[in-house]
Amino acid sequence: MTHADPEHLHWPFFDDGHRAYAREIAAWCARELPQVERGEGGHADTDEAAHTLVQRLVPALGRAGLLRACVAAEHGGARDAIDVRTLAIARETLARASGLADFALAMQGLGSVPVSLFGNAAQQRALLPAVARGEVITAFALSEPEAGSDAAAMQATAVRSGDGWVLNGTKTWISNAGIADSFVVFARSGEASGAKGISAFIVRAGTPGLDASVRIPVIAPHPLGTVRLTDCRVGPEALLGEAGQGFRIAMGTLDLFRTTVGAAALGFARRALDEAVARAKARRMFGRTLAEYQLTQARLGEMATLIDASALLIYRSAWTRDVLGKRVTREASMAKMYATEAAQQVIDGAVQLFGGLGVVRGNTVERLYREIRALRIYEGASEVLQLVIGGKVLEGP
Repeated sequence: MTHADPEHLHWPFFDDGHRAYAREIAAWCARELPQVERGEGGHADTDEAAHTLVQRLVPALGRAGLLRACVAAEHGGARDAIDVRTLAIARETLARASGLADFALAMQGLGSVPVSLFGNAAQQRALLPAVARGEVITAFALSEPEAGSDAAAMQATAVRSGDGWVLNGTKTWISNAGIADSFVVFARSGEASGAKGISAFIVRAGTPGLDASVRIPVIAPHPLGTVRLTDCRVGPEALLGEAGQGFRIAMGTLDLFRTTVGAAALGFARRALDEAVARAKARRMFGRTLAEYQLTQARLGEMATLIDASALLIYRSAWTRDVLGKRVTREASMAKMYATEAAQQVIDGAVQLFGGLGVVRGNTVERLYREIRALRIYEGASEVLQLVIGGKVLEGP
């Protein structure tokens, strides 16, 4: 099932534009997505197939106008400013249908939002309209082998050379690494120690010294790899924002996108509940359907409650940023942490209801079980987000 939940769309977090977009993207999932996936055998389950399918999904989403959620109206976007509720609706709906379709849209946003928020007019004109049309694929290169959750510990360097910069270092766990046309790369430029000495750069694929050929295979295949920078020279136009502003750019981007990671988890959880309910009604055991057993009803009730609680946290965070214009570090961290952990529980419950079939390769709930696991780690591991939330609580209102 690919529709967004009708009741949830009528919560006061949304306006008619959100509801219209939800119908549009759900219709695309039902009508167009199967055709896009068909050439790769549906949900791509090998590294090579995942790379190929994402390269097909991005232009397909662009042609359908769905990537307009990733940029502002002046660059071909759907709304005057980037709207987190729209992005969250998109990720929830796509994830319910296909993890790679969600990934394709999410990375168009994550790799371009830094330019939307901090880029100058020339940088925005050069990238954002093409992102909305699905003509370029983007990537966000922050993590390193020794700097994941602790992004300020990065060791990649950016050294001034004439009026430009020379970049050296290694970035890893980079989504779209092998297929991206444009990277936002973060490196230590040395204006100060720690987080204050990092800058961000827009680096085009094919720039001499940038090698994104090393792939990282993961349990739910998607384009993921390592980016090596070896005397990679970029001009002054590559600097995003101001020198030394990179950590602020990274955290501002993650504040926006953490909420949408929770939305993707919510989509996975909704699909798992759909599958679990259908299984419970159809599967007979000891003369009764699974749905007739109180243990099954209790499990389904718990799953539904986890889903609704997740949705409330996600759309509270998105509404707070969109409508009140507030920094949402606390709210986004809560939404992402709770929704991803809850989705893991919901999907595990669905697997248990399927019994042996739940762990058969290719079964929908087996696929969801593999897809959800990484969401509890990337863009803020659950344990790190607990610390972030606790720190905000201690700061007071």
